[in-house]
Amino acid sequence: MDFASADPSIVKSIKQRDLLNTWLRLFARDRSIPSLEEYRPERIEDELPDLVFYTVDTSAQLPRLTIQSDGTRMSSAYGHSGKGRYLDEYLGARLAPIVMPVYYESIARRLPAYTIANIDDIYGRIVAYERLLLPFSDSGNVSHIIASLKTICEDGGFEIKNLMRGSDKLPAPIVRTIIDRDLYHRAPGRIPSGDVLEFG
Repeated sequence: MDFASADPSIVKSIKQRDLLNTWLRLFARDRSIPSLEEYRPERIEDELPDLVFYTVDTSAQLPRLTIQSDGTRMSSAYGHSGKGRYLDEYLGARLAPIVMPVYYESIARRLPAYTIANIDDIYGRIVAYERLLLPFSDSGNVSHIIASLKTICEDGGFEIKNLMRGSDKLPAPIVRTIIDRDLYHRAPGRIPSGDVLEFG
């Protein structure tokens, strides 16, 4: 599975961009991924319905991700809660081959991943499923991942219940990237050092 190189501007959602910017601020200190304990985005409570927390076991040939908590959006989209289960088993044989490689790539590269896939709801409306993965480390290896999941439909309303399992069609990838460029956070309105402004 191929992943394009991207900078943080690839992320569409303002709230997901805020989550990424908090991660980038921590990453920029010594160019290494932060620990989960020091990750404290503002108003994260408002985002909890869209967040999924995983622990990562990298001792196996393929990392195993255990769902520690799943936001209400994920539970609705997949039809039931997955807390306490391995992610690949929760996804099942149909979805795991197209979803798990995104997590594996983020873990291997130790960098955020961002994807968009189009999915049909039960009424045939096209829904964009935007996924941002943020890796964290306690002692070298990736030990945790936070996933932010957003669903957007240009037609307005859509049915999120069983969104990921209710269609005969598999999700169609639109964007599949690793965010590996411009890994720093620039506060809005600030001028980068070295830039010269001319006033005429």
